[in-house]
Amino acid sequence: MIWNDEFETLPREAIESLQLKRLQQVVERVYATVPFYRNSLDDAGITPDMIRSLDDLQRIPFTLKQDMRDSYPYGLFAAPLEQIVRIHASSGTTGKPTVVGYTRRDIENWSEMMARCFIAAGANKGDVIHNAYGYGLFTGGLGAHYGAEKVGASVIPMSGGNTRKQLMIMQDFGSTVLTCTPSYSLFLAEVAAEEGIDFKNLKLRVGIFGAEPWSETMRQEIEAKLNLKAIDIYGLSEIMGPGVGVECIEAQNGLHLWEDHFIPEIINPDTGEVLPHGEKGELVITTITKEGIPLLRYRTRDITRILPEPCICGRTHVRIERLSGRSDDMLIIRGVNVFPSQIESVLFNIEGVEPHYQLIVDRDGTLDTLEVQVEVNEQTFSDEIKVLQNLSQQIRHSIKEMLGVTCQVRLVEPKTIARSEGKAQRVIDRRKS
Repeated sequence: MIWNDEFETLPREAIESLQLKRLQQVVERVYATVPFYRNSLDDAGITPDMIRSLDDLQRIPFTLKQDMRDSYPYGLFAAPLEQIVRIHASSGTTGKPTVVGYTRRDIENWSEMMARCFIAAGANKGDVIHNAYGYGLFTGGLGAHYGAEKVGASVIPMSGGNTRKQLMIMQDFGSTVLTCTPSYSLFLAEVAAEEGIDFKNLKLRVGIFGAEPWSETMRQEIEAKLNLKAIDIYGLSEIMGPGVGVECIEAQNGLHLWEDHFIPEIINPDTGEVLPHGEKGELVITTITKEGIPLLRYRTRDITRILPEPCICGRTHVRIERLSGRSDDMLIIRGVNVFPSQIESVLFNIEGVEPHYQLIVDRDGTLDTLEVQVEVNEQTFSDEIKVLQNLSQQIRHSIKEMLGVTCQVRLVEPKTIARSEGKAQRVIDRRKS
């Protein structure tokens, strides 16, 4: 089933024609209304009338998250505040948050894209959608909420936290679709086990999970524990919020990115060179319909690749491969590039450990060190010391074999590593302190 057949199945030529028209309009608009972009384009020797093809996009300078922080709070807005009907901000851990504003049309477009995502994920107007994304300044909760309402589904605006009540509501209200971060879904499963709740007795059939990278092995774990189909959704507050792209339930092979609203590029994160389709690098997105805060060539820091091949679902927009991590989350341990999701994939294939881990990076003299802390299950933790030693050695060997990095492994008892209602904190880098 497709929500908007007219736009979701546009021929490639029509998509690119629409993209060029909208790109020209947005460049002209930000040049006229946003001093940052006027200065940036002037410095690059570019005027709006020089954008004559989609290839000309590459001549435009990148926009960075730091540019948004430097423009705090409203410096990048292209619409006056009297036209802004909603303001969100990122939950940045350092410095001031990045602020985004939405006009009424932006909210309508956002709702439309989230409706596409829900339908692609297998939801429909007969569903009861249990929305456990956080409401408030975070874009997740309200973004999913408006899209679910546009579909015509019944929405339960739970937000995050109060996990036992979440489970009670799922049982009593007959929730059929769950939206939250993948790490929180596993926490729900853990608490459900403590409460004697079997997800097979609930009506949940689809989970739509995003806001953090998660591996294919984590998907299998979630599907087994929550007895549902786990769908990956992509978004970021700077670009719109959730709903920039989503997997379709037919293929679950890459996330359809709505090209009538965004132009994606993949670049080499070190050089900025644009890479051809199929090559992995950093995702760069240009918004071509945003009114409140349009962004030109925004560097997302997310690592993926573009999959241009047709999808069995019939949607014609390109897909991006599920994220393997972020360029700014990448750890360099003694010259080896390591993403948390790679270690996660190793851990999830080892029997006896729980899906909760943390990476502690430190420095011993001039050498970087990596300690992998991972919870073991109750049965394993009560085993003999020799069993635990063998398990630790197995993990260390598997990480070395798969990733080429030597680490220390620390097995910890169940429920030791802090749980999160939102994005899980996977890395503690003590080299920065």
